[in-house]
Amino acid sequence: MDAAMRDRAQGCAVGAAVGDALGMPLEFGPRQPPDRLVCEMRAGRLPAGTFTDDTEMALALAESLLAHRPLDPADGSTELAKVLAQHFVAWYRAGPDDVGNHTRAVLSRIAAGEPWEQAVETVQRRRPDSAGNGSVMRCWPVALAHWDDLDRLLADSRLQSRVTHPHPECVAGSAFVNAVIYHLLRRVLPAEAVALAMEAVEMPEPLRAVIEAAPGRGREQLENSGWVRHTLESTVWGLLTTESFEEAVVQVVNLGRDADTAGAVVGAIAGAAYGLKAIPIRWREVLRGEWSLGSGRLWRADDLVALADQLARRPFGD
Repeated sequence: MDAAMRDRAQGCAVGAAVGDALGMPLEFGPRQPPDRLVCEMRAGRLPAGTFTDDTEMALALAESLLAHRPLDPADGSTELAKVLAQHFVAWYRAGPDDVGNHTRAVLSRIAAGEPWEQAVETVQRRRPDSAGNGSVMRCWPVALAHWDDLDRLLADSRLQSRVTHPHPECVAGSAFVNAVIYHLLRRVLPAEAVALAMEAVEMPEPLRAVIEAAPGRGREQLENSGWVRHTLESTVWGLLTTESFEEAVVQVVNLGRDADTAGAVVGAIAGAAYGLKAIPIRWREVLRGEWSLGSGRLWRADDLVALADQLARRPFGD
């Protein structure tokens, strides 16, 4: 990985957390008027600059990847996926400030002793149409861990989704996000990166149609809800209708509703497109978040930079 690619990998990690924190105070709120866009970190349910469960779950995934990868081994064993489920459950038991409804339903069953495969199957069977954005919000560490292997990137992207979100649109959406990051790290222009990711990922036709139509949508047409389809629509729209990291993230989080998750996803992708140096210093300086599975200390932007380096350089385990 050369210096330019490393800057983009670091931008992906920091960008995801920045987008999450910028969107945090706008979560569940209305779309902001174009002349009153929120462009600075503000306090909401958490102090200004604090990232949420979106980044916390990504950190749990990153720790799992550093301990065991690939998550989806060639022999088809699900043993390594148990590590990821255990990390998610440890995070859940620590009492995070927020947990998505679908994620909570799955993790509570695993915490009670059910195997992850059984827990997720039961929850999805009871809610067959549940296709939330809880797996796309956290998927970016896979792209950094497998920056040089697209096949493994796609396999682990799908598996990390299936641990909690097995709906076909969630699984395909996670693979799509990371395939876009894969190409952006290689300096591919955003529109081409999206097109190449669409070619690489098998996805349900309704999701494909939404992604393809996203750049032509008007701001007032974007729902930006917790549905994975809406999150990817907002993300692709933000990436392809703007020309900088700051503009992309500001435009997406100000759509309101599930602003922190959409911010995390577009932040990861825009960070990979423009690099760490393009992320405003004023945002990086106030970025923070507690990570209960680590030392318990406060995480900041420099910690995410170091994590990106670890993910990108660690050799594959058995």
